[in-house]
Amino acid sequence: MSSNITKILMYITVLVSYTTNLFAQTEIDIVNPVLNDTLSNISIQENRLNYKNLIVPVVFVSYGIASLKVNELQQLNLSTRTEIHEHSPDHIRLDNYTQYAPAVMVYGLNAAGIKGKNNFKDRTIIYASSQLISAAFVVPLKHIVGEERPDGSNNKSFPSGHTATAFSSAQFMFREYKDSNFLLSISGYSFAVFTGVYRALNDKHWVGDIVAGAGFGILSTELAYFLYPKISSAFSGKNNDTMVIPFYQNKSFGIGLVKRF
Repeated sequence: MSSNITKILMYITVLVSYTTNLFAQTEIDIVNPVLNDTLSNISIQENRLNYKNLIVPVVFVSYGIASLKVNELQQLNLSTRTEIHEHSPDHIRLDNYTQYAPAVMVYGLNAAGIKGKNNFKDRTIIYASSQLISAAFVVPLKHIVGEERPDGSNNKSFPSGHTATAFSSAQFMFREYKDSNFLLSISGYSFAVFTGVYRALNDKHWVGDIVAGAGFGILSTELAYFLYPKISSAFSGKNNDTMVIPFYQNKSFGIGLVKRF
């Protein structure tokens, strides 16, 4: 198990370092007048990676990783599952849908005239990027860790993909509305928490899996906002020397860069 934890930490470190270093020139590129038109809704300052925003996801991910090894946290996983089984709740599958609810709300609110921070194209690129980044964390780690689910259905329990999607969606809603309507911006977290709780109630994940999934979800959205200027330039075709390409290979997601010299 300790070797797995080492692999987890190495993979997370490499992925985060790779993506942040890959786009280290983002702030320089933004001041290019050609790109200003496509990035009018996002300021340079807003897209600097604010490390204060990473405190919560890092704590959540650290807890999840610790739960794979620390005996007290493993006991908490088991006691929580026992408590759930004693009350024998009916399994419901709403968590398959609530994971996307905050993102759907963002588009619904904009359609109803309650505008968020970004226009349709910008927020769509940001949200799609957050989901790709989330998958790049979650899918490989499920295979690296190989933790058995509580119901014994397979060995892909850590981390919770549903919870990662739910919290990345909730963080997306928060970032879109936090400046214009704070109470509205945090409403998406209720759906995210619901999703995480029901992953445990449906016997699909341990507590540690869920907490880690929440951390990866929040982290993915923060990285998506940080990376957006470079991704947008690739989509717009106005910076033809560089292209960002998401890829899937050997059951792993990632982001690649093609640079023409």
